Amino acid sequence: MGTYLLLATEAIRAGSELAEEAGEGGFGVNFEILETNLINLIIIFVVLFYFGRKFLGNILSERRAKIETAIREAEAKQKEAAASLSDAQQKLAQAQSEAQRIRAEAEVSAKAAREKILAQAALDVERLRQTSLGDINNEREKAIAELRSRVAAMALQRVESQLTGQLDESAQQQLIDRGIASVGGR
Repeated sequence: MGTYLLLATEAIRAGSELAEEAGEGGFGVNFEILETNLINLIIIFVVLFYFGRKFLGNILSERRAKIETAIREAEAKQKEAAASLSDAQQKLAQAQSEAQRIRAEAEVSAKAAREKILAQAALDVERLRQTSLGDINNEREKAIAELRSRVAAMALQRVESQLTGQLDESAQQQLIDRGIASVGGR
């Protein structure tokens, strides 16, 4: 508005100078604000109002349109952000429930695996115990068999040594005859 006021005052001043050049006693407009009268001020305001109204109206309507557009865009962005927030919150809730479900399944699976491992370990321990008992019994039987064979060998050796020392040939002949008779008599 200040620019148009300056342009209007310049135009009037130029017109006033032309009137003064044309004749000394003509109609003129005095643009000195302190020296002007009320009529000159009213003319200036009417000219400014008439010409400036369209210009200012256009500027103000353009400004208003820009502000309204910016408000609509901001409202649209707000709605979009609210929808995005709602969607993100829903996805977060779904993710949390899925995490809870996975955690529960993992706990059940871990418990089942633990019980299976413990049961298998108990079976393995029992199998090892049975195998160990079988091995111990086999070793005991081997040891007893070996001891028996040693005792028998030692007993035969002792009997043999006693028999060779106590039996002469005639006693041996009698033993052989008795053994044959007992075998043949049956």
